[in-house]
Amino acid sequence: CFRELRDPAKRRLWMDKIQNAGTNLRVLIVHARWNTSLVTPLVEGAPSRAAGSFLSLFNVCTPPANKGTFDAIIAIGVLIKGDTMHFEHIAESVSHGLMRVQLDFGVPVIFGLLTVLNEEQASIRAGLTPGGHNHGEDWGDAAVEMGAKRKLWADGVIG
Repeated sequence: CFRELRDPAKRRLWMDKIQNAGTNLRVLIVHARWNTSLVTPLVEGAPSRAAGSFLSLFNVCTPPANKGTFDAIIAIGVLIKGDTMHFEHIAESVSHGLMRVQLDFGVPVIFGLLTVLNEEQASIRAGLTPGGHNHGEDWGDAAVEMGAKRKLWADGVIG
């Protein structure tokens, strides 16, 4: 499948299929309740360019029990390093937890955790400063693309 993408005509056709498959997606946004001044713009940025139907939930501890409910999940949070090892432990635990959700539920999980050294770096990545970029937009695009690919793989369109 991926060798065929070198041909521009086939790549355009394939991208059209993804865009069309992405129009009726259900994407779950799960976000932290900490650092809300940074998390809120990231959550708002996620569906800004994406074609899917987004549902945002606050601080969900476990995903919905029905495995077919969502086509993709975006987990959004901001982790700012402090003076202790707390940062490293949380970042590792979040990484393992999100991987577990993806494996257990068979749904693409987009890792939307900013791990930064200070609030200034987070502000830049949340698009709050001149020249910054809201990474939530990229996470929304990735969720739609992965959700659409998952549907196309399941339907045997790509493989």
